[in-house]
Amino acid sequence: MLILAVDTTTLSGSVALLENTRLLSEAGFDSPSTHSRRLLPAIDFVLKTSQKEVNEIEGYAAAVGPGSFTGIRIGLSTVKSLAFASGKPIGAVSTLQALALKLRHPQAKLLCPIVDAKKGEVYAALFESSLLEMREIIPQGVYGPDDFFSNLPSHRVIYFIGNGLEVYREKLLRYLKDRARFPRRSYFIGFEVGLLGYELLRDGKGVGSQDLEPLYFRKSQAEEKN
Repeated sequence: MLILAVDTTTLSGSVALLENTRLLSEAGFDSPSTHSRRLLPAIDFVLKTSQKEVNEIEGYAAAVGPGSFTGIRIGLSTVKSLAFASGKPIGAVSTLQALALKLRHPQAKLLCPIVDAKKGEVYAALFESSLLEMREIIPQGVYGPDDFFSNLPSHRVIYFIGNGLEVYREKLLRYLKDRARFPRRSYFIGFEVGLLGYELLRDGKGVGSQDLEPLYFRKSQAEEKN
């Protein structure tokens, strides 16, 4: 199955093209403002470098959040348009789960993605990884940093990833000290979104373009004003 995966939920946007679980091509782009000008050229790049045409795509994978409200809308509107035109299904993937997947290796049992949600909050979750699955230990959601960090199992080693660490790393270390691990990983998760999307599509859990919904854990500024 040829899958096009898209993530624009954070400043580190990415696009990947996969043949089932094999990565064919990937493009990452850090955008300080908007992904709108870079997303379509990135899609064109991964297709051309893989010598594929858009009409060969058999399914899509999209990171649906949490993250930037503007970024989520850009990615989802693009994937919805492509899927609507082709009638192909979409695997809706959590940004936090895709980030956690990037940390997965045999020694890493507890995986913790943390995304800066602004307003003094984080989008976060804690996953326990095994050979077969990643299971939520602390549910995905929006948290005050102290509330979230105080609930982490401080007696166990935990592996962290995400731009929330750039803001709250020192605060986190006060809770976990030497139990915190910070592997060097990029925040580009197009490939991981594609892997998780493939599992959904393979299992018949894809959705149509009209049913693709963002994953928000709080209201946008515009909604809060109404």
